[in-house]
Amino acid sequence: MHEFKLKYGCNPNQNMARIYMKNGDDLPFKVLNGRPGYINFLDALNSWQLVKELKEATGVPAAASFKHVSPAGAAIGLPLSDILRKIYYVDDLKLSPLATAYARARGADRMSSYGDFVALSDICDKETALMLSREVSDGVIAPGYCEEALEILKKKRKGTYNILQVDTKYQPNHVETKEVFGITFEQERNEVTINAELLQNRPTIKKELPKNAERDLLIALITLKYTQSNSVCYVKDGQAIGIGAGQQSRVHCTRLAGTKADNWYLRQHPLVMNLPFKDNVRRPDRDNAIDIYISEDCGEILADGIWQDFFVQQPLLLTLAEKKEWLKTLRGVALGSDAFFPFGDNIERAAKSGVQFIAQAGGSIRDDHVITSCDKYNIMMAFTGLRLFHH
Repeated sequence: MHEFKLKYGCNPNQNMARIYMKNGDDLPFKVLNGRPGYINFLDALNSWQLVKELKEATGVPAAASFKHVSPAGAAIGLPLSDILRKIYYVDDLKLSPLATAYARARGADRMSSYGDFVALSDICDKETALMLSREVSDGVIAPGYCEEALEILKKKRKGTYNILQVDTKYQPNHVETKEVFGITFEQERNEVTINAELLQNRPTIKKELPKNAERDLLIALITLKYTQSNSVCYVKDGQAIGIGAGQQSRVHCTRLAGTKADNWYLRQHPLVMNLPFKDNVRRPDRDNAIDIYISEDCGEILADGIWQDFFVQQPLLLTLAEKKEWLKTLRGVALGSDAFFPFGDNIERAAKSGVQFIAQAGGSIRDDHVITSCDKYNIMMAFTGLRLFHH
């Protein structure tokens, strides 16, 4: 099959839509179930490249949760703590390394992952399929599926769940094109290999880079390679915990991703872990309630009585002072940026979310100020010399 007709393009009014191979070759995937749409395919093909590179860089099964051509989460399958198993809603499941990778990718920012397209680096096993079967998701792409996993996924969404099997041997052309306003753009594909050699130029006073932090910086950079620019990614323990995508200002990326990282960590606060939810509150509604609870408006919302929709009793207020004290204990976070930091304000914001390791392109006329800001907080920073814009 060298062509696949789509129901419509980005929007229903764009009726004529298809994907196809210009050279007449077969498309490098099979549609095993469902009818993926235009945006589904954009998410699937970008996310597959991401997890493929994560697996190659780390040797560990990887997963990504994509929404609107940027990752909401990306991770490798490192073991989960009991706390993370609980806040990711997988404490009742048996987890394979691949299932663990998706639990991390989905769990980092569950609100953004709602209705995601999933990418898996390895053949989908039963454990991963069972987890997927109970999440709101549009589809999945993987190198293959075991028989049990395929049967489980085919029943999802009343039999319409989108299941793609990618050809792992496929190699795209070195040159890629796209059209905008009837004009064709052409460029070399960004086939740069992201590895530890990019992290050797360390202009900060702190130069030590533990192996786990090196791994996390590589995960951040690979994730940014497939995130709409400007973009910044916070990573801890093998998973993205905050991704800021598509912002016009770099510091706004750093703030957005930092807020997501903070929320990820606040969800592990004892008061949040022990919120008295009613038994019939669904997981997405719990996610929304938790997001409200850890927000700055928490006190006002509790006073309005909205808590009665979610909780059996009014929960204790998590105060601003308590949040600040809790966030002070977040340490060891790695941060990647898809281009240089033009000002030290990015470092100031990153330090508030426990960042101790940074990888960024370097090359700003204010590099000295950025370095000084890192030294102020005892942060190790590497200049990669590599920009990773993605549009």
